This record gives sequence, C-alpha cells and structure tokens, in this order.
Amino acid sequence: MARISYIAVLSRDPAALGGFYKTHFGFEEIGRGREGDVALTDGGFNLSLLRHRPELGEPRMEHGLHHIGISVDSIDDVVATYLEHYPRGTVREESGGIGRGEVRIHDPECNPVSLSERNFGLDPEPAPRVPRIAHIALNALDPETVEAFYQTLFGYPELWEAHAKRRHEPGYRNRHVGDGHTNVAIQSFYGSDPGHEARMGIAHFGILVPDSAAMAENVKSAATITRRPAERTQSEARMRDPEGNGCDLSQRGWEVEIDTWARAGA
Repeated sequence: MARISYIAVLSRDPAALGGFYKTHFGFEEIGRGREGDVALTDGGFNLSLLRHRPELGEPRMEHGLHHIGISVDSIDDVVATYLEHYPRGTVREESGGIGRGEVRIHDPECNPVSLSERNFGLDPEPAPRVPRIAHIALNALDPETVEAFYQTLFGYPELWEAHAKRRHEPGYRNRHVGDGHTNVAIQSFYGSDPGHEARMGIAHFGILVPDSAAMAENVKSAATITRRPAERTQSEARMRDPEGNGCDLSQRGWEVEIDTWARAGA
C-alpha cells in the first residue's frame, strides 16, 4: 500500500524549529538546503521545514503545516489514475531533493500532494519506533470527496472504530482513512468540536509518545499544551510548537487500518 511519509511545513526559522523536534522527540536531521530548509525524520516520515520565502511560489503561502507526501511504487500509475478520475487535475514536477517529492498532484480542494518513488530519501522499510508521527488531520469543505480521492488513488480503507459512537450524529461528516502506519482524519472545515482549528489543508498532526503527560511536561517550556477533551479516544494533549503548529500527543494511539491501531506499547 502507498505510504504517507512526508509533511512539509513553511517555517519562519527551520533551524530553530528543527532543534525543537530533535531535542524533545529525538527526530534526526537528514539534510539542509542552501535556502535554509531543514529535513528531519522520525524514522518513517520526512518532516521538511521549508524556509518561508516568495520563491517557493506555493498556491497558499501562509506559515505552518502545508502539505503531505506519499511514497508510491509507480508515479506514472498514480498520475494516470489521477487524470482518469480528475481529467482537469494539475500535475507538476518537483525537484526530488531531500525536502521534496518528484511529482505533485492536487486533491479536489487544491491541496498539494507530493509523490515519491524514492521514499523522500528515507529507508524504504523503516523500523518502528516511538516517538513517531502517526496521525494527520486535514480540514475539508467536502470531507467525503477528499476521502474518495485517497481511496481511489491510494486504496486507503475507511476507518470508523474510533468514531463509531459519533458517526450517526446529525451533521457529523468527519472521515478517517489509513495506510497501515498513519491515521488520516478528514474533518469538516466548519467543525464545532472543542479545539477545532479552521485551517484549510493540514489542521494538525500527531505524534505517538510513550507517556503523553511526561512529554507534555517536557516540552512546556518551549511549547503550549492544552488537554484534549476526555471523550476523545485518540489523543490526550494538543501541543503548539514554537511556531504555533498544532500537534496531538498520544500514548493511546490511532486507528491506522481496519482493526489495527498504532499504540505506544505495541
């Protein structure tokens, strides 16, 4: 199955932000660009902190979490399926450097999705470890349509176990898919749940940790921490890193495939 293995962030100070994730979560630096970009890894993800600058030429240029990337066996096959289902879709080449994929497509709401046959410079068979990224939350105006994009192009199954109690609530439209390693929540942009952030594209991501309370205590001198509502089944704390990016901390873990959860003790 195609694996989600990349997150791009438009950062004010990539070196400083990278230092935060290296110090507190044990992420390793795997490269730097001449323009000041910094690429980190947790072993399974390339977290690329791109220095915010006009030359990036992104459709959206606000600071913060920007887009995801997926490692695939054949970019040509994915692009062919993409254009079959989205004939007016935009396909762009990327540099393929340490902080980039090789080709970019766009979801139905114009959010970039980078594709790589080189696994974004990472080991193709990463050894599981904790802390690690295991969750990404996307905001969408039409969650069902964005879900269909990931199901059609990448074969990701719909996941419901964690939200089984809410799926029949009037107006509840959140969807979840997974690649076996990472849970992707596709939330309604106009959601009203406590802590919901009205931000298009990536709303927040999540890191699996051995002890969320201990991690929250460890990072509070450099980040902002709020407790998640008790009814939330997949995270205990919401962290705002030094640049304000949202990140859930969880020891309970996330549903990543049907009947499969990524948990800190697994």
